[in-house]
Amino acid sequence: MKKSSLKYLESLCNSFGPSGFEREALQIAKKYVSPFSDKVSQDKLGSLLFHKKGSANKPVILLPGHIDEVGFVISSVNNSGFLTFNPVGGWFDQVLLGQRVIIRTKKQDIQGIIASKPPHVLPAEERNKVIEKKHMFIDIGCANKREAEELGVRIGDPVVPCSTFSTTEKKTFEIKDGKEDEKGKTTLAMGKAFDDRVGVFIASEVIRRLKEDKIDHPNTVIGAATTQEEVGLRGARTAAWMADPDVCLTLEVDISGDVPGIEAHQAPAHMGKGPGILTYDASMIPNQALKEFIIETAERNNIPYQLSQGAGGGTDAGVIHLIRAGCPSIVLGIPTRHIHSHVGILSLDDIDNCIKLVLELIVNMDKKRVDSFTTI
Repeated sequence: MKKSSLKYLESLCNSFGPSGFEREALQIAKKYVSPFSDKVSQDKLGSLLFHKKGSANKPVILLPGHIDEVGFVISSVNNSGFLTFNPVGGWFDQVLLGQRVIIRTKKQDIQGIIASKPPHVLPAEERNKVIEKKHMFIDIGCANKREAEELGVRIGDPVVPCSTFSTTEKKTFEIKDGKEDEKGKTTLAMGKAFDDRVGVFIASEVIRRLKEDKIDHPNTVIGAATTQEEVGLRGARTAAWMADPDVCLTLEVDISGDVPGIEAHQAPAHMGKGPGILTYDASMIPNQALKEFIIETAERNNIPYQLSQGAGGGTDAGVIHLIRAGCPSIVLGIPTRHIHSHVGILSLDDIDNCIKLVLELIVNMDKKRVDSFTTI
């Protein structure tokens, strides 16, 4: 991965942008991808569309990744200067306590800590119970409401995890029949907002590669940084209406099932084994001809991939595949550990392989091929 590309990924993930407050992240994406695009447009929910025309106007291939992250919004400032909050997107209560957050106020960004009553003062029966979000608060170090208001805090202010992007390198081994086979090295990334700044990054890099490597493609590619996915796939509806795609490759994270306590049928994808091809989730059954084409393309080009599925949840593809008269769609996901928390982990190799796969798909998706996805 180019140093400039990695720096872009870092900036994207570190940026402030929960659902409905994505402007900073959108500005970073727009600045990076504009030099490689023929045109950059946006809808009125803020979603960005970056266009790269090949040798034909049609088919239109849409590459959406949502740019919003899970976060919080301030619901009250009490008389003691502590803040209550509502979640923006899905949070597991147990990952919250003791974590630092950033509150964006009208005056400045301020740091706080998600806290609750100290366990030292709780009776035994309460100490043994899971603390729910409704019993938590954000401590910004104030002694009264006036001090909090002086910092600029108001009801409705957005909040994100305080967590910075970093990378680490490790050796990889394959252990089979008791034998250890060293495979090489890989770079892991840790940070917040991989869900789904990673998808925006992949779409941006595909547009960059098409431009810089002068790759011929018999179609028009539109990358998209969609808004408000975590609160109901909202930006995907408006962005897809503008793009009017003929095929959609939604770029997402995937649940990495290689952590203790997860059975293979719950989350089959593993970090470092290649991008996941989502075969089913609660919001969409992918176009089967498109799925087989992607598998064949990956195998023909020796690009590692994994077949994945998820009985719950959904992605932008859940609404995009229903746009207008329908759009053949599928999800390509980067296996990521600990999404919807302050810090996730993923492999940069999986990102690189996803970019390679998407580029191969684009080169081979002419009108005849895309029409074949829906021919009866």
